[in-house]
Formats: sequence, structure tokens, C-alpha cells
Amino acid sequence: MNGVSFGQWEIPESELEETFSTSGGPGGQHANRNETAVSLSVDLEASSLPDAVAGRIIETLGDPILVVTVSESRSQWRNRALARRRMGEVLEKASKPRRRRRKTKPTRASKRRRLEEKRKRSEVKRNRQKPRDW
Repeated sequence: MNGVSFGQWEIPESELEETFSTSGGPGGQHANRNETAVSLSVDLEASSLPDAVAGRIIETLGDPILVVTVSESRSQWRNRALARRRMGEVLEKASKPRRRRRKTKPTRASKRRRLEEKRKRSEVKRNRQKPRDW
């Protein structure tokens, strides 16, 4: 298996760290004795990615070390492939620049609806009060 590809970049196999463990859960003796669960991790600060891309990913994810764990299949080989695909998807999504929000003002109709709803709510609360004896 080779590295993880996303967009126009690739993280080589040498920068990925794989660890295997038993997956637990149903599956009987196979699940208890075979290390089929895969944890795939990469240190983004030490990777060969361009600094701008790595910085954007770290800023989005909040951690310089990305870890993806997969234990869906009974096959270690299949879990390894799924972990690489998932890591690629996470990196692809995190590497895209976010679009800035365009500020908008509330419409006249939304202001009117808001004020009308406030009046109704005020009336409901006013009707809950005990009547005052003047």
C-alpha cells in the first residue's frame, strides 16, 4: 500500500504510522485474538506537505497529529484501506479554504414577524399573571 492522496497532494507511506489492535465487539474468537483494528496517524507539522496546506489543516482540525481508527471489517487489509481512504477524505475536507460569510441585514418582513411574535409572547405571559385588584 502506498501513502494517502488528497487533492493534488500526497502523504508518503514513510510519514504514516500504523498500529494494530483487537477490534473487540462481536465476532467471537477471531475478534479477540486477531489484531484487525487499524489506527493510522500522521504528524502534519513534520509532514512533507506545503506549510500553507498543513497550517490550514491544523487550524481546521485543531491538532497537529491526525489519527483515524477503523475496525469495521474482520479483515486487517480492508481496515487498512478504509483508514487510508478516510484519512484522505478528512484531509481533503480540511485543506479546502473556508468561504467567508457575507453579512446580511434582516429583512423588513422578518423584523415585523419578530416583533409580532414578541407581542404575542408578551400577551401570553401577561395572561398568566394574577389579576390585580385596584
